[in-house]
Amino acid sequence: MLTSQARQLGVVCLAAVLLLLSLAGPAQAVEGQVLGVHILHPEELELAKELVAPSSQTSPVLAADNDDNNHNATTSSPDWHYVTIPLPLSELEHPDKWQAFFNQAKELKVIPVVRLATEFRNGAWQVPTRRQIVDQISFLSELDWPTDRRHLVVYNEVNHAAEWGGSTDPAGYADVLNFTSNWAASEPVEYVVMPAALDLAAPNGRHTQEAFSFWRQVLAHRPDALSAIDVWNSHSYPNPGFAASPLNDGRNSLRGFQHELAFIKEQTGRELQVIITETGWKDSLVTRPWLESYYTYALQHIWSDPRVLAVTPFVLRGDPGPFSGFTFLDRHNQPTAHYFALQGALRQLR
Repeated sequence: MLTSQARQLGVVCLAAVLLLLSLAGPAQAVEGQVLGVHILHPEELELAKELVAPSSQTSPVLAADNDDNNHNATTSSPDWHYVTIPLPLSELEHPDKWQAFFNQAKELKVIPVVRLATEFRNGAWQVPTRRQIVDQISFLSELDWPTDRRHLVVYNEVNHAAEWGGSTDPAGYADVLNFTSNWAASEPVEYVVMPAALDLAAPNGRHTQEAFSFWRQVLAHRPDALSAIDVWNSHSYPNPGFAASPLNDGRNSLRGFQHELAFIKEQTGRELQVIITETGWKDSLVTRPWLESYYTYALQHIWSDPRVLAVTPFVLRGDPGPFSGFTFLDRHNQPTAHYFALQGALRQLR
């Protein structure tokens, strides 16, 4: 059994390693505009931009929601940033809201990555029908986006049964991905099609399937399934437990996307770029003292990979609820430990 002194020594050693590595490598740091954030609702956009491109004011956002003096504070950043946002079927009834979101994204210099979603029923997100896919793409095509290239994610973590109608189905997803990619390509606008990111820590079991096994079955069913993909999509979390050191380099680590890109090259010969649409640590007594150094190391040594187009850590506002351990803003719109850690890491890169 590890003694208390040994544990303390391990903590000190890890701190020293992270400090030395971060000091040694700032020249490799990711450019600021690569960093974004994952949001859940269109009205969160201005708060998202303030997180990743804070204004010159010393306090982070968020006095009162109706403070007109701060309303346009985020528009001064010269860089474009990314947000990932889901589009469930229920939102197709609100085109005006989404056009306002895209208009604001253009004003704030934000590139949306829109993830298709269906409806949650009977304990699972439902498998989309072809009619629903067409309706979602048609909805998006009729809106004016902030950029000519429209980033489109074809659903989410489909190696979880709860994300795909109650069962994992690589062949079924291969068909949906193929149909969605082809339909998007037929539209009079330019889509950047991205597959569902998989849970890289999921095991083979009744309700989950290991990610690389899932993709092998996708390709066995439809060898051309990934031929229409423009950019890879990854959920590279620091597992196990959303609490691991950024020094880890396995498939279930922050470097998971590198294993995925190597797999795609091996299987298809294609060399793709990637957007990491979800990542981040779960706040706890174990991770909290390390968050800023973890983010700093990731920005300097992992997300600086030239194949990484963007990183949108999960999630801007996830409190209350099951995502409260990941949230950058609490239920009162006040900054959490994650918020201060990420902004502290960004300041070190400037």
